[in-house]
Amino acid sequence: MNDTKVKVTINQEKVLWADWKDNATARALLKKMPFTIKMSNLYGREMCHRFGGGSLPVKASQNKDYAVGDISFWPPLGSLVILYSQNGEVFEQVPIGHVDGDIRFFAGMGEADVLFEVPKEG
Repeated sequence: MNDTKVKVTINQEKVLWADWKDNATARALLKKMPFTIKMSNLYGREMCHRFGGGSLPVKASQNKDYAVGDISFWPPLGSLVILYSQNGEVFEQVPIGHVDGDIRFFAGMGEADVLFEVPKEG
């Protein structure tokens, strides 16, 4: 499953492609796809949606840094985040995936409707 590609569409316009990880949290999100969530711009570094604490299975989280383009899950509030800017912070997270390419456009957004889906093959 390490090569699972997830299509991420922002406001029905901008399309990104994410490489999805293989862990319990990432698999639970895959099972929910397709889904659309409202994501809010927080802390000048991330787009965030809060599912709520305990909303997804978490087998192992760790305090770690991140790279621009990482998609992570923050267990305390059940937050799914797309990290678009680096501020050097280390925080508890479960890595979910990674988006390649320039995602700085998120900096100018307040909120966005974001669709996550696995494209059908063939």
